[in-house]
Amino acid sequence: MLSMGITLSPSDFVRVGKRPNAVFLQFGLCYLMMPILSLILGLAFRLDPGMLAGMVLVGSINGGQASNLCTYIAKGNVALSVLMTTATTLGAIFMTPLLCKGILGTVVPVDAVGIAMSTIQVVLAPIVVGMSANKFFPKAVKKLLPVTPLIGIFATCMLVGSAVAQVADPILNAGLRLQFPVMLLHLVGGLVGYFLPRLMGFGEVASRTMAIETSMKSSAFGFLLAKLHFGQASARVPSAVSVVWMALTGSILAVVWRYIPVKQEKAFDRGLVEKYPPFSAKRFLRKFAVWKK
Repeated sequence: MLSMGITLSPSDFVRVGKRPNAVFLQFGLCYLMMPILSLILGLAFRLDPGMLAGMVLVGSINGGQASNLCTYIAKGNVALSVLMTTATTLGAIFMTPLLCKGILGTVVPVDAVGIAMSTIQVVLAPIVVGMSANKFFPKAVKKLLPVTPLIGIFATCMLVGSAVAQVADPILNAGLRLQFPVMLLHLVGGLVGYFLPRLMGFGEVASRTMAIETSMKSSAFGFLLAKLHFGQASARVPSAVSVVWMALTGSILAVVWRYIPVKQEKAFDRGLVEKYPPFSAKRFLRKFAVWKK
């Protein structure tokens, strides 16, 4: 989060306001579609209450920073990807505790206040520190920027290894009954994240970006929240499994799309309405009818 924070400035949040359609749609996919999908999959595969809670937690957390790299590989809009990651990361401060308490409050003990406090400590504080460093020490930050992605990747790898190692036995014992729903969560999320924007009139580049952002969750952060604030130890297992499937799904989508050409636009500097046209129910129904045929 700190490595993201030092790349941000207040102007980045102004840019979010200039591209509201795509950012709001992806925010909805992240915090509405994915939690519901995770709950449906968990119930369909008859996961025990602890693992069901872990599944919903994975669906209710923010997008991961690795999505920015996969978006670049997929020839998506990296700037838009960063804006979406920022929006869902900040949204996690209130959306993740709200969703977990609302959906899981009667399934397993959930410390919603603790989740909110941990989210502020792990997400908001590093971002604020990073933005402050970028503002007051720009020269030092500029020197650090080339190595921060490597530090972020190394830290993520350590978190992934640690998460999987801590629950290796429960992962093996759960078998395919856990692997399939977690894999489907990321795969179906990515496909919906692509085809829904296309049906709504968004361009190919924006749709690829939203697909990868929706598919790739911050699973390591989910593992931390499950470890600290969920009443059952098994709740952390889906997050550990998700770490692997999230990376595989996002990487596969990125590599596939890299070799599918994107139609060049007539002009580089298009208007915002042309880039992200407002939602039209008539256009959506017409495209849906054609797709259905």
